[in-house]
Amino acid sequence: MPHLRPPAPGPWLPLLLGALFLSPLASQLPPKRVLAWGDTITAYQHDSVSHALATMERLGRESGAYEMYIRTDSQLITKQPIAGGARNARDLDYFDAIFYYGTGDNLGPQQKSDLMSFIKEDGKGFVGAHTADDAFFEWPEFGEMIGGYFDNHPWNSFLAPIVVEQPDFPAMKHFPVRFTIKDEIYQHKSFARDKVRGLASLDAANLDYSKPNIHRQDHDFAIAWAKMYGKGRVFYSSFGHAAETWDDPRVQKMYLEAIRWALRLSGEDVTPGPPLPSPQ
Repeated sequence: MPHLRPPAPGPWLPLLLGALFLSPLASQLPPKRVLAWGDTITAYQHDSVSHALATMERLGRESGAYEMYIRTDSQLITKQPIAGGARNARDLDYFDAIFYYGTGDNLGPQQKSDLMSFIKEDGKGFVGAHTADDAFFEWPEFGEMIGGYFDNHPWNSFLAPIVVEQPDFPAMKHFPVRFTIKDEIYQHKSFARDKVRGLASLDAANLDYSKPNIHRQDHDFAIAWAKMYGKGRVFYSSFGHAAETWDDPRVQKMYLEAIRWALRLSGEDVTPGPPLPSPQ
């Protein structure tokens, strides 16, 4: 019987070797996609929105955690065909999470339904920054989803004393238990501890209560929280009023880790509670 020879090397050999020795980078899944939604068409417009979104886009690219698509309108908040039939138009089905720094209310009924479905049924993420709860006051389901509504900022921008309540949460791990930061801190209404996981709050024992417009008699001034909305993960923080706040490495790290958590790249689902810690 004649001996069988292996075929001579040909153009197929590099392809075969490449398939057998894929690099770790080549075998990784593509990064998650985040829609940065900075709607500035309605209500009060913060000058820091463009810098905030650009910063978060950069952090996603540098970390490799996600690709961010920046929009300052609400066109992509839909699961329906995009008006005009643009071939490269995206919709909510394309994204894994939303990073929202906007105000006002200019979504139609179908868009509102699609947004809630994106989070609640599809299990996608939603991260709200600063003005994210200063929006959609006539849409109760939005308030339920995000965990509360803006109710003034009695101290305006000040050196805020912060207490971290959940130091093991991914977006809180880099903070000391107590620290100060200059920012405009919001007071919230329709906010309750039995509906969210409180992460950080103002140190109630070190506040000036002579300021007008202090509405919360329980002195619960939450700074950041996380919650589940159906299958989806939701995070909110009032940090981020001024452009320079977005240059603070602590704030950058918090929002980067919050997005990673919302994308299910880190951490676990959360449950509501516990109650506000007693002032010390």
